[in-house]
Amino acid sequence: MAPLLLRFSSLSRPKPTWNSNHNLLITNQTLVAMESCSSMPELKQIQAQLTRTGLIFHCFPASRVLAFCALSNPPQMPHARLVFAQSPQPNTFMYNTMIRGYTRSTLPSMALLYFIALMREPVEPDARSFVFALKACEKFACVSVGEGVHSLVCKLGFEFDLVVENSLVHFYAEHGRVGCARKVFDEIPQKDIFSWTTMIDVYARSGFGFEAFRMFCLMRTSDVRPNEVTMITVLSACLQIGVLNLGKSVHAIIEKSDFNVTVNLLNALVDMYGKCCCVGSARKVFDGMETKDVFSWTSLLNAYAKSGDLELARQIFDDMPEKNAVSWSSMIAGYSQANQPDKALEMFRAMVAASVEPIDATLVSVLSSCAQTGCLDLGRWIYDHYILEKQIIVGVNLVNAFIDMYAKCGDLSTAAKLFNEMPKRNSVSWNSIITGYAIHGYGEEALSLFEQMKSEGVLPDDITFVGVLSACNHSGLVAKGRKHFEEMKTVFGIEPRVEHYACLIDLLSRVGLLEDVFELVKRMPMEPDAAGWGAILNACRIHGNVELGTCAGDKLLGLDPGDSGIYILLSNLYAGKEKWNEVKKVRRMMRERGVKKTPGFSSIEVDGKFHEFLSADKSHILSEEIYGILDVLYIQFRFKHRQ
Repeated sequence: MAPLLLRFSSLSRPKPTWNSNHNLLITNQTLVAMESCSSMPELKQIQAQLTRTGLIFHCFPASRVLAFCALSNPPQMPHARLVFAQSPQPNTFMYNTMIRGYTRSTLPSMALLYFIALMREPVEPDARSFVFALKACEKFACVSVGEGVHSLVCKLGFEFDLVVENSLVHFYAEHGRVGCARKVFDEIPQKDIFSWTTMIDVYARSGFGFEAFRMFCLMRTSDVRPNEVTMITVLSACLQIGVLNLGKSVHAIIEKSDFNVTVNLLNALVDMYGKCCCVGSARKVFDGMETKDVFSWTSLLNAYAKSGDLELARQIFDDMPEKNAVSWSSMIAGYSQANQPDKALEMFRAMVAASVEPIDATLVSVLSSCAQTGCLDLGRWIYDHYILEKQIIVGVNLVNAFIDMYAKCGDLSTAAKLFNEMPKRNSVSWNSIITGYAIHGYGEEALSLFEQMKSEGVLPDDITFVGVLSACNHSGLVAKGRKHFEEMKTVFGIEPRVEHYACLIDLLSRVGLLEDVFELVKRMPMEPDAAGWGAILNACRIHGNVELGTCAGDKLLGLDPGDSGIYILLSNLYAGKEKWNEVKKVRRMMRERGVKKTPGFSSIEVDGKFHEFLSADKSHILSEEIYGILDVLYIQFRFKHRQ
């Protein structure tokens, strides 16, 4: 026995992470060894000693074994359950330990079973019993279980216990019950820092930035002083509100107070300034940081990317001493949102080569770039590799990105399959599939989906109506297009934007209703954009309306005098009406402005790489083979035609 005691009774060993007791005075050498236990093999040896001496049947030794099992990482709950079962009279601490342990594990339902057992025993629960039970209830989708615990809190007289009340606020916050959380908060007689910070966080996480800031202002009038966590939460609220001056006022409060200004708080400041497009202030905070982590660098990178300065963002990315998936995702998103999809895809390939696992946000940006470039093969590889092979559980946003990518790349059947298999859809899901059908000319199918969307209680937004009007446009459904345009404002209260007017202008122009187009343009609260005037000019060329076409051409040249397509359309309009002097003026204008016709080209994707070809182009490395195959195809075509 002596060697065993010697092994576990060293007072110089630090306490392991599971042990939170600091004031225990223990004289029994086996129990001293228990206090520094750090592994299951050690625990079993100590437990054997406790069993041999009979100590394991006493509450305190058993509770220490339970504490090790419940608070180790990961929790060792099967072993804890055996220890608990052999205890003749478990006390409140032991019940609480079992509830806490199962809450930390993947079996919160077992935590509630032990809580219910505690309620049925003559053992009195304490505040921690309810705190741990409510923490278990946070892991259930149904809020009613936690409401049952709340009723027991009131029944047993714990409704004025600060720790329990704070736990109730946090529980309701986790379930999105902002009103219930506020009601509990208001009933707390003496609020502490946790009470205030939790309530501010409830509002901030629920999207009520103004309410979160008002709560912070109320807190400052109380006798409770905010701490670092409070200020991080308030900065998040300022970011939601989008008012830079509020964020600056919070920054001033931080500088005037004696907060523990940690890296996390400074990172929150950099993030707030960056997302509010105040890059200079973000850089100033960053440069003043004595210690920087990967989140500091990523927040600054995001600031430059959001402001459109991708060169500096890339420089920061390259200079980062450490990169994580968020850093890569930020750079990829920057390129994707700046309409540089090729660079976004290049960055993603580099990320894969660096063996960095992408997160959902990465894949959403990459799929958007695939949709912009028509890179269907890469989009399919992402689905096969990350979803099918790795069995990643995808959220609604990622499924929406896949639907958008497949639809825009022409694979409508797969887009529809993913959409139909979604257990939960939002307005973006509907918008993506409706727009997909619309741009490929399936107008009736798109409108049918729109009706289904409304019947399922999903309210359309302005983006939905862009898809709906595009569907009418591509299918020539004039009456339905007019009807849906009018219903935007009269039924759904959505004010038409320039994009909606452009769709309707294009629809009316395609069928030659140029007088109606002219009247529509006069009634518009804003000038048509390039798409709208372009549709009018093209329709005037087709239908020979020189007067309106000239007006549209002048407007377009004012918007983009370097676009060669405008001059070509104008020239063709005048030529169709044999106005040769006007044709000469347009061509002279092109020469004087140095505008040259942009040559059209075709592209094809082979093994993930795009190849572009101009007319009579021989620059490709395989030009001879390509033209040889074209000659063969031409000969075969002529031979079959003669037969």
